[in-house]
Amino acid sequence: MAESICRIRINGEEKQYPKGAYFQDIVAEYQGQYQDDIVLVLFNNRLRELSRRAKTDGELSFVTTKDKAGRKAYRRSMSLLMQRAIYNLAKADGKHVSVRIEHSISQGYFCELKGEAPNEAYLLRLREEMVRLSEERIPIRKESISTDEALALFHELGMRDKERLFAYRRSSKVNIYSIGNYIDYFYGYMVPDTGYLKYFELKLYDKGFVVLFPDKDTKAVPPFSPSHKLFQVLRESAEWSEKLDIATIGALNDAIAQGRIRKVILLAEALMERKVGKLAEQIAAEPDKKFVMIAGPSSSGKTTFSHRLSIQLMAQGLKPHPIALDDYYVDRVDTPKDEDGNYNFECLEAIDIELFNHDMSALLKGERVSLPTYNFRTGKREYKGNYKQLGKNDILVLEGIHGLNDRLSYTLPSSSKLKIYISALTQLNIDEHNSLPTTDGRMIRRMVRDARTRNITARETIRMWDSVRRGEEQYIFPFQDDADIMFNSALIYELAVLKQYAEPLLFQIGKECPEYTEAKRLLKFLDYFLPVPSEDVAQNSILREFIGGSCFHV
Repeated sequence: MAESICRIRINGEEKQYPKGAYFQDIVAEYQGQYQDDIVLVLFNNRLRELSRRAKTDGELSFVTTKDKAGRKAYRRSMSLLMQRAIYNLAKADGKHVSVRIEHSISQGYFCELKGEAPNEAYLLRLREEMVRLSEERIPIRKESISTDEALALFHELGMRDKERLFAYRRSSKVNIYSIGNYIDYFYGYMVPDTGYLKYFELKLYDKGFVVLFPDKDTKAVPPFSPSHKLFQVLRESAEWSEKLDIATIGALNDAIAQGRIRKVILLAEALMERKVGKLAEQIAAEPDKKFVMIAGPSSSGKTTFSHRLSIQLMAQGLKPHPIALDDYYVDRVDTPKDEDGNYNFECLEAIDIELFNHDMSALLKGERVSLPTYNFRTGKREYKGNYKQLGKNDILVLEGIHGLNDRLSYTLPSSSKLKIYISALTQLNIDEHNSLPTTDGRMIRRMVRDARTRNITARETIRMWDSVRRGEEQYIFPFQDDADIMFNSALIYELAVLKQYAEPLLFQIGKECPEYTEAKRLLKFLDYFLPVPSEDVAQNSILREFIGGSCFHV
């Protein structure tokens, strides 16, 4: 009897393989054609690990460490390798040592050890052990167990955060991964064995250390260049989360299930209002500051923040005047175009820099100035009698993506400017070994807002997101350390509220769509959260900018 086969289309060519062939064996035929390591495959528009088998006919494409999904799989797998190495060192030393992966920093993860004080000697030993494990090419095995078994396992292993997480698990199964006898749960796919995990570095930082990964060059680790200001904001947020005992999703779900979420919401909003108030006090104490420049990546809540800051400035006796830098766009016909021939509204040259500096310099001199309004429908600047003249207590609050770039305001003296970088830096982690990417929170915010206000589907938001991120990396992130103040606009409870708005949007994305894989990942992520109704969210909350019901015009 002839052996059954699968007909698989790869790079436009149909190939035949025995039914049940491992994807890893198929990949071996093609790896030589790719500069970057292939770590996953996309089979019939579904991500698959290389340890899986081809059991049907289908379309196959390769996911390398250059791709977003491949990069995440590499980092996730490297985290498991690091944990196994720490476990091995602790066993050799007769100690109980565990690691907590806190958040992203530079091109890596910031980690803290419990039971060991990291130093250069320890990191050297850890690196050597990680290299040894990599060279042994140990299989990374995946096993599906029942949720009850997972709860018992993580209780026995002392992984309290995972135990709390799976106490609210709806699915009856949990996928766990192991290297040898070291077992853990990870959110997402893994590489097949430790031999793929060759490129990393370890650096001491603050009270812990950072495990660094490759970036655009997937086989080299770039120099460690952390944003110290950003790290301190993340550190402060993590400390508040610990004080509230809500550092992880499981802990947040505990608060929801126990009926404590209203107090959590009130406290989170009170903490943010206090921070805004202190910032207004700082500005009021510096009378030379006439321009508050606010910038940050997409869906950071810049508009609501500028309104709340303006109210607090008024409480300090100042007269704030909001100005959107978008009103200084050049006429659309003069807007630069990107490499695809589309208008590039995010580049600095899309702003009429000369006119902006002329107007701001005139205002600083006390002159009366007619300010423009940009008509997005006609693509032209208009003047509608919006006159401004700065008195002793007047201050301008300017919001736009280029606010931190001194090329925008090159004629204004530094002493007249106060720069604020705002971003939604999620405080929560999934558990002690799975951090929650801040970009996921921002994308979900944008998805909900754009569906509500611009009739943009979740599929379109996902499709545009990589382009949005490229713009941020080019025009915003390089200037974040130039900010005088960094402000975290994330709310510890927000994803539990956003869940009920985002899930129906994501379920509309069909399996045939290229965006389905990302939609499925986000749905799985949101499934960790118990839902929270929006009734207790204040009208002036930054969250209202996205879900609706704000008392501000946003």
